[in-house]
Amino acid sequence: MLDQLHVIEKEATEKIQACQDLKTLNDLRVLYLGKKGPIQEVMKKMKELDKEERAKVGQVSNQVKQEITKLIESKKEVLEQKAIEDQIASETIDISLPAYQLPTGTIHPLSRVIEELEDLFIGMGYDIAEGPEVEEDYYNFELLNVPKGHPARDMQDTFYIDENNLLRSQTSPVQARVMLKAKGEGPIKIICPGKTYRRDDDDATHSHQFMQIEGLVVDRHITMGDLKGTLELFARKMFGQKRQIRFRPSYFPFTEPSVEVDISCHNCDGKGCAMCKHTGWIEALGAGMVNPHVLEMCGFDPQEYQGFAFGIGVERVAMLKYGIDNIRSFYTDDLRFLEQFTRKDDE
Repeated sequence: MLDQLHVIEKEATEKIQACQDLKTLNDLRVLYLGKKGPIQEVMKKMKELDKEERAKVGQVSNQVKQEITKLIESKKEVLEQKAIEDQIASETIDISLPAYQLPTGTIHPLSRVIEELEDLFIGMGYDIAEGPEVEEDYYNFELLNVPKGHPARDMQDTFYIDENNLLRSQTSPVQARVMLKAKGEGPIKIICPGKTYRRDDDDATHSHQFMQIEGLVVDRHITMGDLKGTLELFARKMFGQKRQIRFRPSYFPFTEPSVEVDISCHNCDGKGCAMCKHTGWIEALGAGMVNPHVLEMCGFDPQEYQGFAFGIGVERVAMLKYGIDNIRSFYTDDLRFLEQFTRKDDE
């Protein structure tokens, strides 16, 4: 049995030394040190020996186990170190190679226009007010001087959820909520940015969902001149310092008098081109003095307070500012389109 143990030790030593990977080494450990290994088989026969021989065989078998265990641990350290070195060699980075160009995002043109407009009006002392997109009929229409039966309530224009709730068709209900909250005490100076919804057929210039920024000023001694000065500043900020504006009479239930606001064409500097249909002017937004009836319904004394309001279509401004000819481009998530608006301070 002693000879058998020495043979097992010699055989195990040769195989361990020749081993080239950790998996094979682990298999050898199980083979020689496991419960079904050759050393264990020898020890099972020890009961056939007398006491003196059994003690000697037991001692040698333990020595063989210890020697094989020591060889395996030593070889394991060598193979683990080799595996690390091989991995490092295979993952070597050539730092002289040019770096990969990582794609980065950019601010969406609509978000950029909104940020610019918010910065402009905040600098003029306006606050930003927000309200729910699912709105009540009372705030969306009735408080804005649009009674039952008005054409603007037609189902082809507005997304109704039920008889009293709808998706807001403008951000004007935010203005109504702010006026009611003020309880007849001015001044109020706010802009209301947000999404609005109308039942419209989507085409190059129309969308069933669009962005608006409406403005409202309510105070004593507010005049049409205040409105014009505000919108001139808006036009020059967004389209250049040479821009002029003009008012054309119009009608909106919320305002009286009401005007359409044109801006001198920034493309041709008012000389006439395809963008302005050779008129030198581009229709930009609607505005007017707050209807006294609306002031009264919202808790203000129209004999004491006056106000003006305006509504800016964000997509309209972005299309004019950046020369975009299709409103649907804003919503297609086409990276080729969005990448055109990358600028240095975005990088």
